[in-house]
Amino acid sequence: VQLQASGGGLVQAGGSLRLSCTAVSENIFNINDMGWYRQAPGKQRELVAVITRRGIRNSPDSVKGRVTISRDDAKNTVYLQMNRLKPEDAAVYYCNAEISRPGRGAAEYWGQGTEVTVSS
Repeated sequence: VQLQASGGGLVQAGGSLRLSCTAVSENIFNINDMGWYRQAPGKQRELVAVITRRGIRNSPDSVKGRVTISRDDAKNTVYLQMNRLKPEDAAVYYCNAEISRPGRGAAEYWGQGTEVTVSS
């Protein structure tokens, strides 16, 4: 299974970006939780948003109201819409998913990361 992330780039403070991440595999049975994390230089990786199979969303207060996570299970894709971006949002963003495959149970996968730069 590969998680292919895209959509990062350079944006001015106050601007918006939409990140996408698609799970690619020949045999995906179920995708459970899908989420986005970020890691800025010198900092630990932190949760940005997560969405369950049932569509329950969660995100920390630092981004709540500015980010929206959504998923399209027909496309095995999770999206992260980020608005009113701040310089402190700059980081490498990683997608994450718990995926069940036939005969193998559930496992956690990470995307390769997509960089978001916010200019002030």
